[in-house]
Formats: sequence, structure tokens, C-alpha cells
Amino acid sequence: MSEIKNKVVIVTGASSGLGEATALRLAKNGAKLMLAARREDRLQELVADIEKNGGTAKYQVTDVTNRSAVEALAKATHQAYERIDVLINNAGLMPLSPLAETKVDEWEKMVDVNIKGVLYGIAAVMPIMQQQKSGHIINLSSVAGHKVFPAGAVYCATKFAVKALSEGIRLESNGEIRSTNISPGVIDTELTNTISHDETAKGVNQMYSVAIEADAIARAITYAIEQPGDVDVNEIIIRPTKQEL
Repeated sequence: MSEIKNKVVIVTGASSGLGEATALRLAKNGAKLMLAARREDRLQELVADIEKNGGTAKYQVTDVTNRSAVEALAKATHQAYERIDVLINNAGLMPLSPLAETKVDEWEKMVDVNIKGVLYGIAAVMPIMQQQKSGHIINLSSVAGHKVFPAGAVYCATKFAVKALSEGIRLESNGEIRSTNISPGVIDTELTNTISHDETAKGVNQMYSVAIEADAIARAITYAIEQPGDVDVNEIIIRPTKQEL
């Protein structure tokens, strides 16, 4: 029997890209999903698609920068399914630019979504998982959480933070809550759409010519979840074979 079947999974940033691909793959494996994002129309379409194919999914419009909204997401999930087995902290932004451009508003958005959004998710599900004495938190970091690159200093800093939080969960879990840090490389998603610095966007678009499909990350997440309860896959770095950085 699949280790995923009937597991209750929250996916943030589920309206497109990695979140959408992960939701579709987990639904096929029998997970019970709560999908979260800001775009309700996209969430409705995704839930309808999953249900049409025999899967189980609900959605909650959620802005991960709003602590109360994330708490409401966890509460709604618990009320709907009576437990929370997995949280996938996937929502993220990547408005890259050189530090000298001082795009402070963009820096703040990255901190709010990429770090505080992850923290709010952890805080919302941790008490439930502790009470259950089981759970799994999967955080989406990046290869940028392992290596700093030009025009990416702030983004890299946020993803280094996510990696640190993932390890902190593992160390403090008391052997009850599994922690997985997923670090994608160049993946075909909407992530580059937030880059407002023209020169940086041009360079990134060239690099993304080797991008691989979002389902590659969905398969990695599925692998981590489907392991037996006594196996904790802590770190996965996955990038295109042709990616240099």
C-alpha cells in the first residue's frame, strides 16, 4: 500500500508551477489535499481537475504573508480531515537584482514570503503535529540556498534561511516530525516573472533555456513523503543535467 494514500497534505503556492504539479501527482497517489494560494480561480480549476480524476482536494485562499490567514488554513485543514500529515511550504518569490539597485521593496517581499511565510506555516501546523506525534514538513529552498550568485544576494539569503529552518525542525523534532529540504535548480515555472531588473531578467532567461519540468520536483517530493515513517529524507538538490550553477 502506498505510504501516501490518505495522508492529509497542505500545499502552499498551489495555483501554478511546483505547487500545482505536486498537487496533481500526490492526488494520483491518494493523498487528501488542501491547496492554498491567492488566486482562487486557479485553485478552483485545480480542485475540479483533481476531483474529475477521482482525487480528493479542497482549497483555501491564502496569502502566506498573513499569519492569521495561514493559521486559518491549518485550522480549516484539520476541521476538514481531522489531521495534518504533511505541510509543503512551496510559496516563494524571486525578484532578482543587484544589491546596488537597492530594490528594498522587493527585498521586503522576499523576506515576507520566502522566510516569514515559511515560519507562519511551521507555526500553524507544529502544535497539531506534536499532538499527533507525527508529521512531515517539506520546505522548498533552492540551489540558491547553497551557493550565492550575482544579483541574487537577497534571494539567496532567504533560501539559506529556509535550509537552516529545515535543519532546525529536524534537530528539534524529537524523532516525531520529519523534515525535508528540497532545493530545485532551474525549473519551468512562473518564478522568473517577478524579476523587474531588465539586465538580470535577460541573463536569467538565457539560463532558463535548460529548465526542466515542474513535475521533476513533484516526483522528488513524492519520494520523500512515500518513505516509511522511520525514514527521513532530509535534503534533495535537483537541477537540470545541463545546469552549470
